[in-house]
Amino acid sequence: MTEQPSRIRVWHRPMRSRDRGEHHRVATPLELLFDLCFVVAVGQAAAALHHALAEGHAAHGVTSFAMVFFAIWWGWLNFSWFASAYDTDDVPYRLATLVQIAGGLTIAAGVSRAFEGDFRVIVAGYVLMRLSLVGQWLRAARSVPETRPAALRFAAGIALCQVLWILRLFLPPSTAAVTFVAVVLCELAVPVVAERSARTAWHPHHIAERYGLFTLIVLGEVILSATNAVKEGTSESGHLGALISLAAAALVLVFSMWWLYFDRPGHARLVRRPGMFTAMSWGYGHYFIFASAAAVGAGLEVAVAYDTGTLHLSGVAAALPATVPVAVFLLSVWLLHIGPTNECRPIAIGFPVTAVLVLAASFTPAPIHVTAGLAAALVVLTVVATHGSPSPA
Repeated sequence: MTEQPSRIRVWHRPMRSRDRGEHHRVATPLELLFDLCFVVAVGQAAAALHHALAEGHAAHGVTSFAMVFFAIWWGWLNFSWFASAYDTDDVPYRLATLVQIAGGLTIAAGVSRAFEGDFRVIVAGYVLMRLSLVGQWLRAARSVPETRPAALRFAAGIALCQVLWILRLFLPPSTAAVTFVAVVLCELAVPVVAERSARTAWHPHHIAERYGLFTLIVLGEVILSATNAVKEGTSESGHLGALISLAAAALVLVFSMWWLYFDRPGHARLVRRPGMFTAMSWGYGHYFIFASAAAVGAGLEVAVAYDTGTLHLSGVAAALPATVPVAVFLLSVWLLHIGPTNECRPIAIGFPVTAVLVLAASFTPAPIHVTAGLAAALVVLTVVATHGSPSPA
């Protein structure tokens, strides 16, 4: 009888708001599982983009990738910020999170259909994932009075957006682009409206770690995509030397992207400027970091196919799928982590200049090698400019 209350608390603990200054606030195993399952959807989106680019449907592929990636990223973002503010880790919380993971895997299953214009499977997974989050927000509203107004607005806004996504399926295909943008704007507005009445207590170090971990997973997906492409390319005789050289360049490129993203502590800007605008711009802006990093993998696959002669595109057309996302990645990291007004002018100027040079590399005979060299040179610049000292935590 004396142990019964302990078992009840393990089953269902009161949800509480986390302390923004809590020490040793790190990602939980459940959050890591959430990320690993979501990377399946990222991989599917990158693979579909690669096929569209290889078939010469660049505009359609990029547009579909951007739409699909929004569903992946937005579902991940909403869970991550909620978990940073209210992580309770009891049985109901875990079950609700597992439902969201199931929704993310459903989205992954519908990626190929979405590239063909059929978003029904993705919407089904998205609604499953997001309605589970609505339940979490309602639980937070019941348990945490100080953030109840924000929690109720989150729950109502998310539920309304899911209704709009479902209604969009029944509209004429000619309205697809306009209605997608309209509902996306509604989704982006929900946190802005909800947080105006009462701020949720997300943890800056924890949320920066969560974003960093997802960046790592996406970069891992890039390495996997490039490795698989090189493996398939080795079956073609006469291209082994070119593939080894391309693989080395791709590895240098990914290592450089990792270095440049993690060279500055991700939480620094959130701590220095704790306002809602900084949190929103930093959190939303990572869409371009995640999406561009994932797209690099598709671009490297296109480059491998071009070098092995299995892709009939011009050299520039085969280079742009890799150089454009690398340039977007560099500009996004510059805006979110470095800043145009950074006190270290060589670094502040180096990022946008390198991005422009990467785009120009598309017109060179070896665009991937030149891009990798430019990214590595930017790493050297950051090391020299900071005298090799690690950035302060």
